Amino acid sequence: MKFKVVIPARHGASRLPGKPLRLIAGEPMIRHVYQRAVESGADQVVVATDHDAVAETVREFGGDVCMTDSAHHSGSDRIAEVARARKWKSDHIVVNLQGDEPTMPPANIASVAQNLQRDKRARIATLCTAMGTVEELLDTNAVKVVRDANNYALYFSRSPIPYHREGGFSVDAGMPPGNWWRHMGLYAYRVDSLLEYTALPVAELEQQEALEQLRALWHGMAVHVGDAEAMPVGGVDTEADLERAEAFLTASVSNG
Repeated sequence: MKFKVVIPARHGASRLPGKPLRLIAGEPMIRHVYQRAVESGADQVVVATDHDAVAETVREFGGDVCMTDSAHHSGSDRIAEVARARKWKSDHIVVNLQGDEPTMPPANIASVAQNLQRDKRARIATLCTAMGTVEELLDTNAVKVVRDANNYALYFSRSPIPYHREGGFSVDAGMPPGNWWRHMGLYAYRVDSLLEYTALPVAELEQQEALEQLRALWHGMAVHVGDAEAMPVGGVDTEADLERAEAFLTASVSNG
């Protein structure tokens, strides 16, 4: 199948300024992310940025880059600008691969695009993976998702969901029985759904949870949540995350 990947890459991250250009295993992070997208089999990969240094770095390693407005509030908005600028057709599938995911398994990128192609009802597709520890359940940075019988999202939250009536959640009690799913921030859209989604007003739930994907549910857009093919090491938001990605990618090169 054919699909495109757009990588929104913002230079001015508050917790890790200059993040796309930080070196990991001797290469800027944006190059690692770009390579994961290429390895997924995408027919087109584009970096969307508002920063000249990021754009120049992408061009230096032979990548495709699109300059976008610095006023965008989200990666989805930045990707929508690329779709309009490139005049992509309404039924083209576009994957949003965040610019701080240098360890994202390429199989996940291909999988989320395939899930959307197969499911004509879904307006957006994303992925999840099983959670195995109470610490992860209680971590507000680990976003949880509850799905229905057809793998459509019912709700996303930073809190542990669903609530476990018999015992609640505590480290001492251990994992409660049941299935607990962690949302993976990787999305696929058809271009028409992307443009509709980014034009919708911000939702109350989105503001309360600080989770952009709740806008889609609030406005009745069906979000398919598939099972991830593999678990990435994690995104890069801090120096510790950078060190973890460095260790993983250095080991991958050594073993490769």
